[in-house]
Amino acid sequence: MTVAAARHTLFAPAAPGSSLVIEGARVVDPGEGIDAALTVTVEDGRITRLEPGTPEPGLLLAPAFVDPHVHLRTPGREDEEDIVSGTEAAAGGGYCAILAMPNTEPVVDSAAVLGSLIERAEAEARVPVGFLAAITKGQQGAELADLGELADRGVAGFSDDGRPVVSASLLRRALQYTAATGGLIALHEEDPALSRGGHMHEGAVSAELGLGGWPSIAESTMVARDLALAGYERRPLHLLHLSARESVDELRRALAAGVEASGEVTPHHLCLTDEAVRSLDSNLKMNPPVRAEEDRLALVEGLRDGTIAAVATDHAPHARHEKEVPFEEAPFGVTGLETAFSVLHTRLVVPGVLPLETLLERMSAGPARIYGLERPRIAVGAPANLVLADLRRTWTVGAAGFRSRSTNSWLLGHTLSGQILMTLAAGHLAFRA
Repeated sequence: MTVAAARHTLFAPAAPGSSLVIEGARVVDPGEGIDAALTVTVEDGRITRLEPGTPEPGLLLAPAFVDPHVHLRTPGREDEEDIVSGTEAAAGGGYCAILAMPNTEPVVDSAAVLGSLIERAEAEARVPVGFLAAITKGQQGAELADLGELADRGVAGFSDDGRPVVSASLLRRALQYTAATGGLIALHEEDPALSRGGHMHEGAVSAELGLGGWPSIAESTMVARDLALAGYERRPLHLLHLSARESVDELRRALAAGVEASGEVTPHHLCLTDEAVRSLDSNLKMNPPVRAEEDRLALVEGLRDGTIAAVATDHAPHARHEKEVPFEEAPFGVTGLETAFSVLHTRLVVPGVLPLETLLERMSAGPARIYGLERPRIAVGAPANLVLADLRRTWTVGAAGFRSRSTNSWLLGHTLSGQILMTLAAGHLAFRA
């Protein structure tokens, strides 16, 4: 492989005449129908030439990834993550763009808070960042936020992530408002009356461990309700971090009936089951919880057949002292930006469970399409949003290697195959190993 690059300043305009040439990689872009050994030239931030090349085994060049579900903890908990550290982590994981959730301190429920974040991201971010705003004021589920004002300020979508919209009538009004304001509604699906007191999936393992169980119907019943509302109002709806087999079934039925809906799934739900929680490692405490093997298999199949259109990390940083407590006392959430591609390559692609092309599409074009973003693509004239990886290289996940400020990863100590070597975001060199 040869990578020759001129100097780039992150997020400054590409210098006239700057160039980068990538040789020796297998270039794969499912959306463009490309799977070939090519030499790719980038000039002034855009792809200018695609020419035949000689592949070097293991090297992969693909459209960079888009993460539609990230917690940057800004404002309010910059000790856990901030815009700089979060976007550095994203670039290190191969992402060229991320969307940040609004459950911050204060909540992103006004144009003032949203505008401040947009300005900070323009000045500080290593990759482009879009922001979702809350559906309801303070994410309290009682009164709608000013969706029109937020849409005018440039919101990427609306979500009370971390909390469900319990009131069906309030959600219906939100769907009706977005018909005029624009903006996708993205829902955390949970019935608190069913999940209350739950720390892990309700099943045999929770019973043996004596931990409060969180049944899958706490998710799937809300999924069914909300898809019915979206169908009735003829408005699009996005389902966050699906975890249950029944939820996948509900989404599949809704899509077949013509409902404009989409769903996402996380790497931890694709790879883990509740059996892993026997270790009582608090880094395995997630919302929603990892579930049974039948659920995991249904999620993988949903991702494979396109029912689930996107992989999202739900990157949720926590301070070390918050996680170093008994399982029941620990907060929900794990980091994921820097390990997502590698763990899914290791656990799903290498064993032949999921085609590489499918994984690349669900991590890049899939999430971009859901939120109406320009999809990363490898084509002459396109902005350079590229990720270069060595699929043969193995690496061990360690806290010292994280760019994120938090290290609450369920993969600490695990060896993965497929390491990110370089990320180009919006034409700029955002990461290079």
